[in-house]
Amino acid sequence: MIAADLETAIDGLRDLIGSAQRIVPFTGAGISTECGIPDFRSPGGVWTKNRPIPFDEYLASEEARREAWRRRFNIEATFAQAKPGRGHLALASLYRAGQVPALVTQNIDNLHQASGVAPQDVVELHGNTTYAACLDCGQRYELEPIRARFESNDEELPDCDCGGIIKTATISFGQSMPGDAMRRAQQLATECDLLLAVGSSLVVWPAAGIPLMAKRNGARLVIINREPTEFDEFADLVVRNDIGDALAPFIRH
Repeated sequence: MIAADLETAIDGLRDLIGSAQRIVPFTGAGISTECGIPDFRSPGGVWTKNRPIPFDEYLASEEARREAWRRRFNIEATFAQAKPGRGHLALASLYRAGQVPALVTQNIDNLHQASGVAPQDVVELHGNTTYAACLDCGQRYELEPIRARFESNDEELPDCDCGGIIKTATISFGQSMPGDAMRRAQQLATECDLLLAVGSSLVVWPAAGIPLMAKRNGARLVIINREPTEFDEFADLVVRNDIGDALAPFIRH
């Protein structure tokens, strides 16, 4: 069912959420746009301004790595200033109430953790841009020391003590999906009785298969997204209102 208006959408959400025991949110870029973080695909999005740097190019080219770090530091203020929006806060409320065991996200902005969801219960399919890691040994690195050195030493590239290449902890085009995160997301999808797909265009695979997996395993499926998705016909409820407006009634302080 496609909700005819905001009131109908909220009523439908209230019924489905109220009757669910195990809810798994699956979130995409749309939940963070009200926080000032632009998405990637829409007009004016990140990828309309800069061509994505594929993983193999990042590995092979020092200049590609420099460009990747330039881009990351140029958007640092955007991520640093962003605060959780109403959608994040509503999902965190359901988490604190015990209805959400964990959530799955395609986002890299760390806002679910900032909203109060424990880091171990945020399943990040596309990684996290708020820190970096060595691609060889996995050592974590904070961004500020890397930025200071990069900007004061003629764009010196960071290298790990083990000799490996350091990269923001995000998943680039051509880079393998995180196996543990995918397995946990699939397990959550098979065990939930309601999946809330919030702010995702549901076009990026294999992540986009998670909501359908939940539906095929008997869960109810809600899609909350401004634009239509290819999965709308399978959903029990489709909400095309503003995400913050639709989820605000579920915020509990």
